[in-house]
This record gives sequence, C-alpha cells and structure tokens, in this order.
Amino acid sequence: MHNWARNQACVPADVVFPTSIDEVSSVVSVARDAGRRVRVIGAAHSFTAAAMTDGVLVCLDDMADVIEVDREQCRVRVQAGITLRALSLRLDAEGLALENLGDIDVQSLAGAIATGTHGTGAEFGGLATQVEEMTLVDGCGEVRTLDAVSTPEEFAVSRVSLGALGVVCEVVLRCVPAFCLHARETIEPLDDLLSDVAGFAASADHAEFFWMPGARRCQVKRNTRTDAPPCPQGRVGYVRDKIIAENLAFGVVCRVGRRWPALAPRIARLVSSSVSERELVDVSHRVFASPRHVRFVEMEYGIPLEHLDAAMAEVRGVTASLSFPALFPVEVRVSAADDIALSPGFGRANAWVAVHQYRGAPFEAYFQRVAQVMDAYDGRPHWGKMHFSSAADLASRYPLWDRFAAVRSRFDPDGVFTNEYVDRVLGPVRGEPTL
Repeated sequence: MHNWARNQACVPADVVFPTSIDEVSSVVSVARDAGRRVRVIGAAHSFTAAAMTDGVLVCLDDMADVIEVDREQCRVRVQAGITLRALSLRLDAEGLALENLGDIDVQSLAGAIATGTHGTGAEFGGLATQVEEMTLVDGCGEVRTLDAVSTPEEFAVSRVSLGALGVVCEVVLRCVPAFCLHARETIEPLDDLLSDVAGFAASADHAEFFWMPGARRCQVKRNTRTDAPPCPQGRVGYVRDKIIAENLAFGVVCRVGRRWPALAPRIARLVSSSVSERELVDVSHRVFASPRHVRFVEMEYGIPLEHLDAAMAEVRGVTASLSFPALFPVEVRVSAADDIALSPGFGRANAWVAVHQYRGAPFEAYFQRVAQVMDAYDGRPHWGKMHFSSAADLASRYPLWDRFAAVRSRFDPDGVFTNEYVDRVLGPVRGEPTL
C-alpha cells in the first residue's frame, strides 16, 4: 500500500473492507485479541505515515453512503468512507452544501476530519468544526456514539484524533443551504498583501494566495458568497486554465526544474507570468476545489495570524538560499479559532503557510528550515502533512493535550490504533485515565 504522493508505503499483514459497523467491531476485536495493530486508510492523501501499518489495514471504501438527509435542519448522516467530492455532489442534489472546503476534495471524510483538514476563511474553521455527532468503534471493539450533549468531554477531543481513538464509521455533519461563490483571481505584489494581513484576511469570505519562490507577485484567490446565479467559466477556458496550465504545463515545468535546477529563477518568472486573472460565479464546491494531477509532497503549519508577515519574511529568506530550489508555490490561507483539543486552530485564528516540493525533488532541507521558522512562531503542523515534530514538541502547544490523552487511554487502552507516526506525534497510550 502507498499514499497518493508515493512518499509513504507499507506492507500490512491484512487488508479488510468492512461494510458495516458490526463488521468493523469484529475486525477490531479479533485484531486486539491477536495482538495486532489496526489503522484505517481512506483516500491515502495524507503525506505522513498516519495510515501505514504492518498490522490490519481497514479500508472504508465500502462504507461510503449517505444514510440520511435532513433538509429542514440542514444535517446529513453519512458513512465515514465517503469522499468530500462525492459528498458535495450528493449534497448539491439535495439543495445543501458544506460551508467550507479545501482546494482538494478527493480525501475521505473520516481522514479529512481526523487530520484537521481545512479550507480558508477568517470566519470559518476546519471541516471537523462541522461535525455534530460521530459513531466510532474503540480499541475494545465497542461502538460509541459521541456528541456535544451526551458525551461533551469525549466529543471535545474526538473530532481531530489522527485515528487514535477508534475507527470512525458514521458522521453527522452540519450543512448549509447550497450557495454560489463569486470567484476573483488576481495577480498582486506579495509585499502589498503582507503589509496588511488583517485586511487581506477580511477581503473576502475565503481569501488565499499562492507565491512562487523568487517571484515578486502572486496569485490571489478571493471567493465571496453571492445570491447571483451561476455564471461558470466556459469549458474551453476551464480546460485551458485548470487542466493544461495548472496541471499539464506545470508538470512539464516541474520536471524541467527537477532536471536542471539552475533554471529555477526563470521557472519562477514563467509560472508567475503564465497565471491569468479570471472572474466567475459558480456552485460552491466547484469553486473551492481544483484538480491536482501533478504529484508533490507538502508541509503546512498554522501560526497566529499576527505573525504571518514576519514568518513569511523568513520563509522568503529560506527559499532564496536553498541549494536546490522550490519548484512549487507557497500557499497561504486563514482560518477561524475553534474548540477542538488537537485542532491546530484551537483557541486562536490561524494563518496557514504550506510549502510544497515536486515529487522526486529534494525537500528535506527546505522543509526542515521552514519548520524551524514556524516553530519559533508557536506553529502547529497540519496532522496529515509532513513535519518533524514529536509529542515532546507538541504537547505544550495544545492546552487540552492531557485531556485528549486521558480519553485515548480509555478508548484504546491496549494501543490497538498505534503505528510509528502516531507513537511519535502523540506518544504512548497512558496506563490510567486522568479525567
């Protein structure tokens, strides 16, 4: 088994495809009795080894249905293996939508929630903030249903869990009525954006920018909710911009840069100059997400919004001094504070800084140096993206860390849901709960 980026792989002892909660419970119980560990894999879009195991790998591809839609209450109950893309299409047919999405929608719902996946928007938290109830199978094979009313302590820590509390099987999500977005994509000087970070964050419901290292300007995306009817980009324009420019041509450029890194400055100018401005109105999920066919590895950190200007100044210095250049843009987004124990957005608004490198090109020195910058600004890494932190580094950055650890010790006392990555970033399961 390997992930999408092909930077992680494993050889599990067994791969199972359950079709029901009862089957998941049986799989976990049998594995526990046999002393085997269990991990769950969705779309394999995590850049970390979160889903890798030499034990039992549970694939939820056959648990990907929409169970119930409540249009009046704007709620939907779904099986956890459904992808964000499939869920968005089904919700759209029912006149509903997720209130926010990232720019990739191929992930499974369970995986996206568990790793704290997010989009952008100063008033919007990550996908996990839209969860109202979840049903999981814990490390003893017991089925638990968690919500803010009946199990507030457990619910407060369970939504972002890296799969360390159990196999999430069903989720109830809060939705919103279907809506359109007015999308504006412009080319602007990076210095102008960083000189007024708060203004940039407030300039649209969903604002983000992409800066190619070495360039002075960047692509800015501003998406604003609107009552205007859809006026999408024509098929020819979409293929030109999203398929040819952002994927086929960009892939060629990356391969050239990987082979001849001395051409990187020219590549930066070429990529920046080739991006066109555009404006359209379309259904939300079609605006939020874009196709991504060029494979890469990624690291992303959330830092307090007020530190973005200073942190980006240091990141620019890092990229200018690399022996092997960055071939992908740096992506910057924003998100609202939330109350989820292990969410990188716990208790604070975040600016998100994501660095990427084309698959097969050196990235270790680049990512390590950027991680050092982010650590200095109290950075919290995205759980599903590459980073070098351990539990010893991270515990002090999350005020409810001990509360999560206590629930984990009750839900998985034997460490059934561990692997090397989980052991590194969360530490061992505690022997006794402290709640």
